Amino acid sequence: MTELTNKSALELAAGLKSGEFSSVDVTQAHLDRISATEDDFNSFITVTDELALETAKAVDAKRSAGEDLHALAGVPVALKDLVVTEGTRTTAGSKMLENWVPPYESTVHNKVKAAGLPVLGKTNLDEFAMGSTTEHSAFGNTRNPWNLDHVPGGSSGGAAAALAGFQAPLSVGTDTGGSVRQPAAFTGTVGVKPTYGSISRFGIIAMASSLDQVGPMGRNVADAAALHELLAGHDPLDSTSLPDEVGGFLSAAQTSELKGKKLGVIKQLAGEGYQDGVRTAFTAALETAAAAGAEIVEVDCPSISYALDAYYLIMPSEVSSNLARYDGMRYGLRVEPESGPVTAETVMSATRAAGFGDEVKRRIILGTYALSAGYYDAYYGSAQKIRTLVQNDFAKAFAACDVLVSPTTPTTALKFGAEKAADPMALYLGDVATIPANLAGIPGLSLPAGLADGLPVGFQILAPAREDIKLYEVAGPLEAALESAGGRVLDTLAEGLNAK
Repeated sequence: MTELTNKSALELAAGLKSGEFSSVDVTQAHLDRISATEDDFNSFITVTDELALETAKAVDAKRSAGEDLHALAGVPVALKDLVVTEGTRTTAGSKMLENWVPPYESTVHNKVKAAGLPVLGKTNLDEFAMGSTTEHSAFGNTRNPWNLDHVPGGSSGGAAAALAGFQAPLSVGTDTGGSVRQPAAFTGTVGVKPTYGSISRFGIIAMASSLDQVGPMGRNVADAAALHELLAGHDPLDSTSLPDEVGGFLSAAQTSELKGKKLGVIKQLAGEGYQDGVRTAFTAALETAAAAGAEIVEVDCPSISYALDAYYLIMPSEVSSNLARYDGMRYGLRVEPESGPVTAETVMSATRAAGFGDEVKRRIILGTYALSAGYYDAYYGSAQKIRTLVQNDFAKAFAACDVLVSPTTPTTALKFGAEKAADPMALYLGDVATIPANLAGIPGLSLPAGLADGLPVGFQILAPAREDIKLYEVAGPLEAALESAGGRVLDTLAEGLNAK
């Protein structure tokens, strides 16, 4: 690694502003890092080196001319390949969209371009964001930079691996049931799921529309906060977009303290089924928070015990509806039947059979069944009632504390080909701590809390809806306290990568 690729996003921003180096220098250093490591990590589906350098040159010219620029102008970023980019291939990790070049632009990419952030490329993911390991991509597995025999998590595994592998200082992912927070936990990075509706979903390829949320990712809390401020805000093109004013996240991360903060440990997410090393690291992090002045209390959210079941009815039902558009006739892949008549039905059947992977097909079948006549009320309707119970339980819990906390995941990163990989239900259970936030629409954040057996452990913080700033008021000082007590988790990885 070079000195430039080892710097945080805000360190790069400061150096660019002072003239210590140029955006072209920074962007080229990261592109060189991608070139040197991509055979190992497979973080990217598409690398946009020419476009990135064009943006970098334009930012350098504007800075030289004395123009007023965004604080992150010139700092490179990687985008999950669900973010629609006009003129640049967008695949969703699927054969269905393998060669699709969008004719329109997402709001997220428009904001990134307007701020002058060079886009390094589009990162790998589980197909249509369906998976927890990035093993369900049509473009091969992404590997965890901590240990190439382990998964980086999913579905934003490529975005997380690009950060942990020092290929990019910032990434944009999406989180439907933990798809930003879980890979952040597995790779020792920071991932944020904002309040539902606080970042525009216009131009984000849909998986489950009532659960999907764009999420900023970085190697530390302050970097994630700065990217969050850039991406957030009302968008009239998104009917679910909140009208709230946003901001203050970076300041909160940098100036807050834990003294007087009340952290509620969720009883249902604190013990049984968790890896010993995960429990140990989580308990140690709580002790560090308490030593820094936080008050630790236990809270009871009984409906969380049913959240996983509700999610795996609501999510596939919405998947079934959203993916109906991939019919072989409007856009994307088209496969005609090998024999017999060429009709709308036969083309659709042949296209979907060839274009979708096993996990996508599994969820479409489950969702279609849950929405079918005679079963809608029993399954989908009942799941929505549980969703309301989860929201009510969170509201009661937040009345007693500032934020709620738990381990982000029950285990550290799984091995490729692990026993769980052959059992979809066992993998689904790994989302037990992250899914409730998506059901309730509340914000959540995962930050590194130490290591267990040489792999990172994530510490999850949840805040009330539309109060995302509380995530940073706790995560910022907690990160500082943890680093003071045991050092930066990613420093261990950086030393190992440099040794290679």
